[in-house]
Amino acid sequence: MPAPAREADAARDRASGAVIDVHDADLVEAYPRGAQPLLRVNFVASLDGAVTVDGKSGGLGGPGDKLVFDSLRKVCDALVVGAGTVRTENYDGLRLDAAARDWRRARGLPEFPLMVVVSGALDLDPAQLVFADAPIRPLVVTHAGAPPARRAALAPVADVVTCGDAAVDLAAAVAALHARGATQLLCEGGPRLFGALIAADLVDELCLTVSPRLAGGGAGRIATGPGTPPREMSLRSVLADRDMLFLRYARSR
Repeated sequence: MPAPAREADAARDRASGAVIDVHDADLVEAYPRGAQPLLRVNFVASLDGAVTVDGKSGGLGGPGDKLVFDSLRKVCDALVVGAGTVRTENYDGLRLDAAARDWRRARGLPEFPLMVVVSGALDLDPAQLVFADAPIRPLVVTHAGAPPARRAALAPVADVVTCGDAAVDLAAAVAALHARGATQLLCEGGPRLFGALIAADLVDELCLTVSPRLAGGGAGRIATGPGTPPREMSLRSVLADRDMLFLRYARSR
């Protein structure tokens, strides 16, 4: 199909509320920065609710998922990730491609988002690329009881910020990020951090990729932790890439 006709079809789909192919979508429009402070969570799950295949989320993704993943990082002020996910998924430095950096500069945003790692025990390797190859100095959020030796080990590669006494106070951490000017927050997990954010009633949006796979009962779900009252969410957009769905839900006001 010629490009103009393809664009016209995509525009009609948006207007009608139909499912749009992720490759036709304006992803910045589908996943916009909020007018107010926003905490957005991005996860992928199998059809039967598994959060990983063979212990990692990468086995559930695909090309369309990578497009959404990159777009969400492009529009955020800070990327918030739990230490377990940083270790398991072997996070590297939070670098964006040239087009994404140009987009950010054109809107008066820093060239790179801030990398924020949440860790109670500070069991992190300063030599991991998330620190050693960071384009800007990362932030590690912990609590007052974290081991002093681990604080000292991380101090050369990250700013270590204390939020809470015996456990990380996530509401205080979010407030501290807002105070730094980072109001558009993106969380990529893991499940314990997501569950704790739900328990603290801090989640404004969930961007959920539904992978067309059945993974079986061995893997966990995308959120773990204490039970909480259900929160109503509203569906804001639906995109697709062949058999994969991309759902954006926002807090019902």
